[in-house]
Amino acid sequence: MTSMSVPASPASLSSMMAAQRTPEQARAWHRLLWQERLTSLWAPVCIAALLMLPYTLIIEFVPAAASWAQPVMKGLGLLLVAYWLALLVWRGVSSKWRDARLAAIDLLEQNERALSKPPVREKLAPGVAERIAEQALKVEAASVRGDVGALRSDVGALEVLAEKHLITFRKESPRDFVGGFAKLLLVAVVFRTCFVEPYRIPSGSMLPTLEIGDQVFINKFIYGVRVPFANVVPFVIVRPPARGDVIVFNNPVDESADFTKRVVGVPGDTVELFDGVVHINGQPQTRESVDSAFVVHNLTDNGEWFDQRESLFRESLGGVTHSVLQTPTRTPRHEGPYVVPEGQVFVMGDNRDNSSDSRHGLGITGYGKTEFVPYGHIKGKAMVVWLSLGYHGLLHGLFGGTGLRLDRFFEPVR
Repeated sequence: MTSMSVPASPASLSSMMAAQRTPEQARAWHRLLWQERLTSLWAPVCIAALLMLPYTLIIEFVPAAASWAQPVMKGLGLLLVAYWLALLVWRGVSSKWRDARLAAIDLLEQNERALSKPPVREKLAPGVAERIAEQALKVEAASVRGDVGALRSDVGALEVLAEKHLITFRKESPRDFVGGFAKLLLVAVVFRTCFVEPYRIPSGSMLPTLEIGDQVFINKFIYGVRVPFANVVPFVIVRPPARGDVIVFNNPVDESADFTKRVVGVPGDTVELFDGVVHINGQPQTRESVDSAFVVHNLTDNGEWFDQRESLFRESLGGVTHSVLQTPTRTPRHEGPYVVPEGQVFVMGDNRDNSSDSRHGLGITGYGKTEFVPYGHIKGKAMVVWLSLGYHGLLHGLFGGTGLRLDRFFEPVR
């Protein structure tokens, strides 16, 4: 008894094209694809994002490396800005050729998606897939040669073939669209929830460490993945919050607001301040005067910049040395003691006399009412300033004194 053989369905478009290319043609096409990637306006942005990962790890785990790593990153950042501007000019000059080439690549990708599904290939008449592959190779060849006239002609011929045989399969169904969008949304949510999230500094409570308009990346991973809305951290991944950390948290008193403050006390600590000097468990923390008339720039409620003159000190908490401000005319006073409960932290702003922090009800319940921050409300640890739109930056004359602060780029948060 003889068995009937079932004809095999055509291979995918890319495999059929690969089988017909010479090694030289394959190399030329791959070079063209890389050229397209590197001349995309997204290329400098993606390169900057890739550079940020090792830079952030270096300054986070080897703080002393910031002395050389930050100048290197600033230099690379300026090069990437120049790269982006050069691409913008070049794309304007070569727009006709680029438009034709992008149309060709897009058409090839559409046909590849349509022919990648075996049921689609099986429904095609014999020889159709091979004809599409042959015409697609002509489009590739014209793209590599840079022959705009031939490219447009070959793209038109491929479009006719695709319209005749693949039009039904090239249309994206609502299910495919929703599925693709849901995947992208899931990736974005998981990334922001588990790894890194950007945050803008809206006020001067953390001056001079963080300035108004600084955009920082926060490490969502270090303390453990926080479950949004439930405000719980199931388990610690690297370590719990430590003294000296600058954290971003969802205000436990008013959950509509996010704050940035410095962790001063951890569970079990007794925190007191004597004329601004922090004492933890009875031990004064190192603090030295730097400048008695230090000027920082703050914003009024109606968005106008003003100079704020404060006394600048260098303070150490948990081995983290940082700058703090204190109003020179303040009356000496004793604050505390504040006993930090389990699973919570005591926070203060570095602009000590201009901060709605744990000493003052986190800006909600009022002066003299102590409020701590539970672990579950902490979004992450501030790591690095990646962008700054602040006082007297580039083009500030056009935007009421606010401009691009190039000097703040890649500033480690200490």
